[in-house]
Amino acid sequence: MLLHPYPKGEGSRRSPEAALDELQGLAQAIGLDIVGAESTQLSSIRPRTYLGEGKVEELTAAVKEADAELVVIDAALSPGQQRNLEKALSAKVIDRTGLILEIFGERAQTREGVLQVELAHLNYQKGRLVRSWTHLERQRGGAGFLGGPGERQIEADRRLLRERIGKLKRELETVTRTRLLHRERRVKVPHPVVALVGYTNAGKSTLFNRLTSDDVMAEDMLFATLDPTMRGLDLPSGKRIILSDTVGFVSNLPTHLVAAFRATLEEVIEADIVIHVRDISHPDTEAQRQDVIDVLTSLGVPDEEEQVLIDVENKIDLLGAEQRAQTEARVERHEDLIPVSAVTGEGIDRLLERLDSLLARAERLVTLRVPYADGAMMAWLYDHGDVVKRTDVEEGADFEVRLSDQDVGKLRKQSPAMFAEAAE
Repeated sequence: MLLHPYPKGEGSRRSPEAALDELQGLAQAIGLDIVGAESTQLSSIRPRTYLGEGKVEELTAAVKEADAELVVIDAALSPGQQRNLEKALSAKVIDRTGLILEIFGERAQTREGVLQVELAHLNYQKGRLVRSWTHLERQRGGAGFLGGPGERQIEADRRLLRERIGKLKRELETVTRTRLLHRERRVKVPHPVVALVGYTNAGKSTLFNRLTSDDVMAEDMLFATLDPTMRGLDLPSGKRIILSDTVGFVSNLPTHLVAAFRATLEEVIEADIVIHVRDISHPDTEAQRQDVIDVLTSLGVPDEEEQVLIDVENKIDLLGAEQRAQTEARVERHEDLIPVSAVTGEGIDRLLERLDSLLARAERLVTLRVPYADGAMMAWLYDHGDVVKRTDVEEGADFEVRLSDQDVGKLRKQSPAMFAEAAE
């Protein structure tokens, strides 16, 4: 049983119908059998049960009639509200955060993803332990130095929970350090990083597969991808980039969930270019876009002066003639807006060319003279730069090569003679 409550007079980017559709998509993502779904307007939020007394009675009857075992409330319930609703409805109740955590738990694949999910889940449960126990007043004797005589069961459980959270944080720090080492290796062999972000089910993984010919899980399902996936990709110019697919965002994503997945989303923060993949065929595409921007801002993603953001309007194959014309008109006004269909491949060449163009802007064309004996430097230039021209002279090989500002600065510091000799 699904319920989307929305307070009276509270503005929202989405209609109640759209919000309920998304809630159903979230429930279906973990295979729930939906026996009923509705939206309801609240005159006010009640401290005890979130819902009004009349609505609770109505929902109780509906749950009994449908023989529903689970009620999902599309809101952030306090532990007390959740517990009181369960008593009134005689059914298990979870809120939006609990539902998203269940999805994350099913989707996590890598060690980091599993750890992040468990940490987020335990932090969520910290204030809700009371609802999990019917023996809160039971006393138990201590065993050795653990638990002490007379320690209440709930106190012991909270202590164990704190210990488990501490252990998870330490394990995550280890995994994060490993990811940092991988990132440092990429700096030493500096392929630009391009990150795909977007609302869940916008088609990021399908686009990732189209670009890399990979087989990342891509289904018409919310949160089909949870763990980040990274692959190398050669652009038309021959330049190699690292493409990163990330977890999809969703509206009203709880703050502590964003915090839990910060390490995963650091790939976005560190990326040279961010591709924002949008489902342009979705009626709430503008609201979804703003939700993604809000999450990126909360993560501290650099502004447009420091990081390039490309809007990719995906699923244009699902648009009618009038909508396609409107999309093309927008494209003429914004060069970093690219319509594509990840399914059919339309617009993919244009996207790759745009990436080439943007990355070329971040490079400088320099002339260097490398002695023939320094074969390692020649190989380095071919690996790290775009060699435009090579001229063999008596003293060595003159290279015209495009390099990043970072690499130019490094070479000027390490081998200034190469620049001086080339200038002669």
